[in-house]
Amino acid sequence: MLLHLHLVRHGQTMFNRYNRLQGWSNSPLTSQGMQDARRAGEKLADVSFAAAYCSDTTRAEITARTILSVNLAGAGAANGQPEVHADMHFREQCYGYFEGQDMAASWWAAGAPHGVGTYNAIVERYGLSASRDFLHEADPFHDAESDAEYWRRIEGGFAVIAANGRLTDGDDVLVISHGNTLLSLMHRYAPDGYDLSERPRNGSVTTLEFDTAQQIGQALTVVGYNE
Repeated sequence: MLLHLHLVRHGQTMFNRYNRLQGWSNSPLTSQGMQDARRAGEKLADVSFAAAYCSDTTRAEITARTILSVNLAGAGAANGQPEVHADMHFREQCYGYFEGQDMAASWWAAGAPHGVGTYNAIVERYGLSASRDFLHEADPFHDAESDAEYWRRIEGGFAVIAANGRLTDGDDVLVISHGNTLLSLMHRYAPDGYDLSERPRNGSVTTLEFDTAQQIGQALTVVGYNE
């Protein structure tokens, strides 16, 4: 079964605006964030969604419901509105002790013991997976997800979608996602030609094809990024 996944980064939040790490913690959408969600809904107005998923965070749930309310005036008018399934598997990376802290200071704490002082420098020298492992090491409680812990959970989210017995070949599925998760998926699955120095914008759409018959390592194909 081949599914068309439309992954939307949630609208801007207060922590986004203040440049603070936001993984499993919540902060409300700003007025700009609500506009981001409505803009995404307008981009996807002609898509008939068979299912909708999001993380169990308010920023993701509000973004999902806003998109579907806009969609209801378009393709959703004829085919109805799917129920939003909120699940912890779709959460952003857990930053543990560093949740809500200044991003620059947090990444310095993670990278400095390894000779690098910024997130971009960690990724350039050691790879994106190391950014998670370094933050896990720097967390005095070690609650920040390691790379292995992170991918085990994220892969569980795709298993949740694949297990939906109501989905059929060719269906369109809405997934409200998060900035670092979208970037991580691109680093893992994108072919050459995408500029991954640009983080996905709030309200942007990244499109993947998901072949549920394949193992997760070969199941995802990137169609579009940060649109």
